[in-house]
Amino acid sequence: MFKIEEYPQMGIFLRNLFIPFDFRTCYSNLLQNQNTMNTKSFVIVFAVSMLGFSISNAQAQLDEKTGNPDDSKPEGTKMNIVKLNLPALVLKNFSFQYERILNKRFSASLGIRVMPNTGLPLKNTFTNIADVTDSNATATINNLKVSNFAITPEFRYYVGKKGYGRGFYIAPYYRYASFKSDELPFEYTDVNDVTQTIKLGGKITSNSGGLMFGAQWFLGKYVTLDWWILGAHYGANKGTFTGTTSTPLTTDEQNDIKTAIDDFDLPFGTKTSVVNANGATINFSGPWAGARGALTIGIRF
Repeated sequence: MFKIEEYPQMGIFLRNLFIPFDFRTCYSNLLQNQNTMNTKSFVIVFAVSMLGFSISNAQAQLDEKTGNPDDSKPEGTKMNIVKLNLPALVLKNFSFQYERILNKRFSASLGIRVMPNTGLPLKNTFTNIADVTDSNATATINNLKVSNFAITPEFRYYVGKKGYGRGFYIAPYYRYASFKSDELPFEYTDVNDVTQTIKLGGKITSNSGGLMFGAQWFLGKYVTLDWWILGAHYGANKGTFTGTTSTPLTTDEQNDIKTAIDDFDLPFGTKTSVVNANGATINFSGPWAGARGALTIGIRF
């Protein structure tokens, strides 16, 4: 029989799988207070932004003193870029970004990622990582449906001589993301020693801020290649999953289910559970941290 509590790797892999090239590693021994974590994320992003402004101001003063001829906008410069994240398609994600060039040094971007409610991509990889060998477990994985959504405002500072969307850049960013599933089974044994299943469904949301390094090239007049070399972010997550039973639970069954849920090791943050005669509710909260990277192709206009 497949029991989700027997596969603690599932939580880690599912979260990683939701986000292509945005590998998330959460640390439950970090800050436990969500408000404190959100404050720290804001302070980090704010400090990085101020550093970017300081660097830009210093560069502007240097250009003014030296009469830098590259400071003026080249004639015919296109100030808008729409991009597609190519590796995301492999994982059934549709990830787009719009970048608006503000001046030689600065640009503002907005990224959107959507994964429609669909089966898990790379199912064989999942079963290998989670070390799932049970046939019922394999069937559950094959039937599992997941979805996600994320929006990522981003601010870029281009450090090279060419600028205007070309060259190496430093990018502080904020990300809101949500992850949903309605087919997470939790098995228990009732008073008649018969295995029953509660199907848990719910959503986890996260808020995080971070810093990314990248480089962008212009391939001719209209095409761009943007390499998100490496980014790191930190923040907080929270979520709720609920499930109902087909028959009322006895007191002993409620206690057994709550014990099993409480004994399940969560790979990130903390959890609380409430079990009554109708089913179970699990609440998650805690830190959220990870890395970001991708390769996008874009069109300038």
